[in-house]
Amino acid sequence: MAFTTGPLSTRMRLTQGVGAVAFGVKDNGFSFFLLIFYNQVLGMDAGLVGLALALALVVDAIFDPLIGYFSDRTYTKWGRRLPWLYIAPWPLAIMWILLWSPPGGEAPSFFGLLGIAVGVRLLLSACEVPQVSLLPEITADYDERTTLFRYRYLMGWGGGILMMVLAYMVFLSGPDGMLEADGYFAFGITGALIMAFSVVGSALGLHKLVAHPPAQRPPPFRWRDAFAEIRDAFSEKAFLIFAAGALAAYISQGTTFSISNYLNVFVWQLDQVTFPGAPELLTGLTAYPVVLFLSALLMFVVVSPLHRRFGKPYTAAGGALAAFVLGFIPYFLFLLGAWPQAGTLASTGLFYLFLVFANASGIVSMISASSMVAEIIELFEERTGERAEGKFYAGNWLVQKCATGAGIFISGQIIALAQMPSDARPGEVGMDVLSPMILLYAGVSLILALIAAFWLARFPITRESHEARLAVLNDAARTDPEAESLRP
Repeated sequence: MAFTTGPLSTRMRLTQGVGAVAFGVKDNGFSFFLLIFYNQVLGMDAGLVGLALALALVVDAIFDPLIGYFSDRTYTKWGRRLPWLYIAPWPLAIMWILLWSPPGGEAPSFFGLLGIAVGVRLLLSACEVPQVSLLPEITADYDERTTLFRYRYLMGWGGGILMMVLAYMVFLSGPDGMLEADGYFAFGITGALIMAFSVVGSALGLHKLVAHPPAQRPPPFRWRDAFAEIRDAFSEKAFLIFAAGALAAYISQGTTFSISNYLNVFVWQLDQVTFPGAPELLTGLTAYPVVLFLSALLMFVVVSPLHRRFGKPYTAAGGALAAFVLGFIPYFLFLLGAWPQAGTLASTGLFYLFLVFANASGIVSMISASSMVAEIIELFEERTGERAEGKFYAGNWLVQKCATGAGIFISGQIIALAQMPSDARPGEVGMDVLSPMILLYAGVSLILALIAAFWLARFPITRESHEARLAVLNDAARTDPEAESLRP
């Protein structure tokens, strides 16, 4: 049974959500800054950087199910998840600093970057998989699970946007802007501290609720059993349908995030825009995090009503389509010559208007898909009698990380195919480079949006079927209390 029944307190929602700040910091760094740092600042080839980051994600994704398996089988007086959340953040912080200040202050080799990136991602998984696995253990309620994910996504976006604000307005605010090499060292130190303290702080806040040993000691670890159980979990049809849609959605998100700085600087020239009467630090580019946060707030307000009205699957599918349509209208108008001059206040304001609604739609799709995984856990329990939160959320991260890696790889190839010069400056890149970059990006995004919408809409678990399944499981527990006590 879940640790709680009925509505959760705001404190509980905030405490569970604050742990996602670490993921937001990591995601912001990898998606928005890492490619441009290693390519434009350290001089590495964009295609090689994209390949290294993609391979790191694939390696990490392979190990994620094992982390979930270990987490499910951890047996301590503090429960299954807390030991991970107290230990893993500290080596994660060290690896994060190394990522932004490579030894010698120069670009590492391809395998050097790959090794550091793998280390960061594995340690982040050791925090995120146990933490998210706690969510379906805390509550079994269909809507409360959505609420917890709302807080996690809001906190995650908040952490990422905080780092973006600090990057644009503090660390990279010098004359060289995002090409300011020294600023990335402070970026890494600050991010490391925020990541470590957010995970540990969340664990401390949840300690009293979840710090007790599982009802039954799990059997000893065996490699053969580990992979057999993971394969069994991945045999759920509902998970495979979710994975097909989420894979496309996550690839699209990874592509969008990793290419956004190139588009913001070289297409929209946001760093050239100033606001009359505003402080000098507030430019079109430094306003970008504020706009993203507004879109996260919009998501926070609309996602629960959308779930109540349309259910999670249709909300996820609709969000994916809306994100593409709203996100690419400015680019199509730009290519047609029907857009205000880039680098002006009119262009920036109109672009941000579309961005608020497009990004909110994308987050709605992501949060709906993540929340859908929680319902698969009871489906699996009904079939096998076992709860496997860690394995399914590790599976979710496997899908997300492989997809995000593919998205970063695609961005690197788009930039390389468009022949973006490594010493490019805003306002000096011609349409012979910008047009193919935009068209390649749009074509990839359209295909991915259609695939995501097709599969997410076909997810078979509805609110009604989930609540009926909970009733069956609860009746079985009351009929056979001994069986309930043996549930891990």
